[in-house]
Amino acid sequence: MPDETAQKQSDDLGAQFTEQFVQDPEHVTLLLTLLEEFDFHVRWPGVKLLTVLLKNQGVQVQSIILVSPMGVSRLMDLLADSREVIRNDGLLLLQQLTKSNAAIQKIVAFESAFERLLDIITEEGSSDGGIVVEDCLLLLLNLLKNNSSNQNFFKEGSYIQRMKPWFEIGDDNSGWSAQKVTNLHLMLQLVRVMVSPVNSPGATASCQKSMYQCGLLQQLCTILMATGVPADILTETINTVSEVIRGSQVNQDYFASVNAPSNPPRPAIVVLLMSMVNERQPFVLRCAVLYCFQCFLYKNQKGQGEIVATLLPSTIDANSISAGQLLCGGLFSVDSLSNWCAAVALAHSLQDNLTQKEQLLRVQLATSLGKPPVSLLQQCTNILSQGSKVQTRVGLLMLLCTWINNCPIAVTHFLHNQENVPFLTAQISENLGEDERLVQGLCALLLGICIYYNDNSLENYTKEKLKQLIEKRIGKENFVEKLGFITKHELYSRAAQKPQPVFPSPEQMLFDHEFTKLVKELEGVITKAVHKSSEDEKKEEDVKKTLEQHDNIVTQYKDLIREQDAQIQELKEQVASMSSQNEQMQTTVTQQLSQIQQHKDQCNILKLKIGKESQPHSQGDASQVNGLQTEELSQLREEVEELRKQHALLQTQLGDKDTLIDTLKSEAAGSSAGGSDDTEALKELEALRSQVQSQSAEINQMKTERQELLTRAEAGSPDAVSSSDGSLDAAKMAELESRLAAQSTETERLKGEAKSLSESRAELEQQLASATSTEAILQTEKAKLQTEVQESKKEQDDLLMLLADQDQKIHALKQKLKDLGETVDDEDDLDGRDQTDDDYEEEDED
Repeated sequence: MPDETAQKQSDDLGAQFTEQFVQDPEHVTLLLTLLEEFDFHVRWPGVKLLTVLLKNQGVQVQSIILVSPMGVSRLMDLLADSREVIRNDGLLLLQQLTKSNAAIQKIVAFESAFERLLDIITEEGSSDGGIVVEDCLLLLLNLLKNNSSNQNFFKEGSYIQRMKPWFEIGDDNSGWSAQKVTNLHLMLQLVRVMVSPVNSPGATASCQKSMYQCGLLQQLCTILMATGVPADILTETINTVSEVIRGSQVNQDYFASVNAPSNPPRPAIVVLLMSMVNERQPFVLRCAVLYCFQCFLYKNQKGQGEIVATLLPSTIDANSISAGQLLCGGLFSVDSLSNWCAAVALAHSLQDNLTQKEQLLRVQLATSLGKPPVSLLQQCTNILSQGSKVQTRVGLLMLLCTWINNCPIAVTHFLHNQENVPFLTAQISENLGEDERLVQGLCALLLGICIYYNDNSLENYTKEKLKQLIEKRIGKENFVEKLGFITKHELYSRAAQKPQPVFPSPEQMLFDHEFTKLVKELEGVITKAVHKSSEDEKKEEDVKKTLEQHDNIVTQYKDLIREQDAQIQELKEQVASMSSQNEQMQTTVTQQLSQIQQHKDQCNILKLKIGKESQPHSQGDASQVNGLQTEELSQLREEVEELRKQHALLQTQLGDKDTLIDTLKSEAAGSSAGGSDDTEALKELEALRSQVQSQSAEINQMKTERQELLTRAEAGSPDAVSSSDGSLDAAKMAELESRLAAQSTETERLKGEAKSLSESRAELEQQLASATSTEAILQTEKAKLQTEVQESKKEQDDLLMLLADQDQKIHALKQKLKDLGETVDDEDDLDGRDQTDDDYEEEDED
């Protein structure tokens, strides 16, 4: 005791000294400046002093550091110190600095704290490390807990993926050190901080997705099913897995597929439920399993259906233990904690799921040999009426309230048993002790649900008759007062704070978090329902019916609009398809029309040929010659026009090539390459010109002859043309045809030569481009050389200046020596000696 008193007095005195010290902010600022000193004897005591100041007057010192320029950055530099003593004490300093100060936490996080801390954890051996790993984890918890900005930064920085190796454990899990247990416990807490139910739903879902994708959830499930893991680590792992899968369909589906390494393999859910209903297991472990089961079913209608299905007669397997069998066994066990846990777990299987509430009404239980089976609903009310422990009755009442809530069929089944309503009214009307008040409140809630969700299908227990019964047997005010006992209970507010069931002892385990939400939702509406008169009920029902009718009409219109939208969309698709088909058909018609026109032209030509061949020989040679002239003349006109166009095109091409060649000659005059190509190209062009000129002359001659033929054809008549002239014209026509064929062949050859000339021009252009690039490179090198020459000239000028200064100094020194009477050789004498020495050397060489 004296030691404790002395220590307390010392702490109080230190707090007083700290308060005096921080009154002047310059003291703390000076201390931050001294921390920049690398000297160990300055830096380390400064860290210790600042840590003590933060412990004694944390808020004041934090505010001073926050406004100090680069204050947090200087402290972050401690983590990079190569001396482990300073680095480790720097971790303790940052722990004190980041407590309950979101602004400092953000600054520390954006100073690469996550990267440095994770590196230190890896260097120190992760979970197998020492106290340094624990300090790093505590600092990470300070930075991330209740700080959404840092949590988002941690996730976006891909630091969740770096947490996976922490949870890789070997096959031999015996002999865990106390430090390893502490480290792993903090690591699990760090995972829970990222997926805590108090975080925003979007951030939690994003972290859950990342943990599944990187394999962190799979690693946690491996620890969950491993053997030899300490109990507290196993409990915390179950809680961590619970929050990682809570509300995430993908993670819940994966957890449902996990099997324990047993023979035969059993689902992990079944193994965990076996621990929950086993009274020999630790209390905290059973609470963790219940929380895991609740998180597995949270917003998971698929999982709820799978659990309820294991209770239905058609799916029961006598050779294996199912989750439903374990829940029923726990529900009717002699252990009150097992009763409560099983009832709450079963209630979560029905939460917000009307289908499963109706399905569970089919469950039948065999109570004893020789007696008919009873329904699960009836068995729950039977146990309730037997007057068991308060914890058991509270659990069963919570199950019944959740079951029949918003389910008129379940309400009808419950009221069908004639003993249930009298039991509830008797429980509510009695004046019992403090322990029984909660049971009375829950009985009032159950009876109120029977009124509120009653469909009046049972004549003896309609809404109006139940309200009359309450008024006669209990009294409306008394009923409402008993109903209020639930929310006034001291354990109600504790359970309403967070989803995880955390209780100091098994006896205080009475309320479930989701059930507190249900009570808050129903208390007001039940109070109103009890106080309403029959007329108000009728009015409300009429309003409900009207609203339902309106809703039905709106629903019908919505369905009609959806159908019309679907039809419009379908018609749009059909119109688009038909439009494309129409375009294709139009294209096909156009092609067919062109083909028809071609066929018509061919048919006309054939008719003309057939007509010529079928003409009678009696018409005479003159008509044959005249017809031949007319037909051949038309062909000649077309061919001459074609030749004229080709001639003009060739003239244009020749002019372009002449211009291009002149340009290439002027540009490539300085280049050695390409001279022979230019000469050959010029020769080819000259030859091409001569050929074109000859062709032009021939074409002109053909034009003249054609004109003569046309004149003769127009002036002469068939009767006046003699046979000798006809033979002469025929000979000329044959000659013209042969010349025309020769001209066509010559034109094709000229086209080929023009093509080869174009290729040679392309080669010349390529050579010119390479010459241009070479010239650019040479210009660049020339510029570099000029720059170097300028620099060397500048250096020479600087050297000359230095030499001139040196000569002046030497001359001044020689003058001083002469003034002092010393003998000094002049430069001229030295030069003369040097010249004489050179002459001697030359004579020796001769």
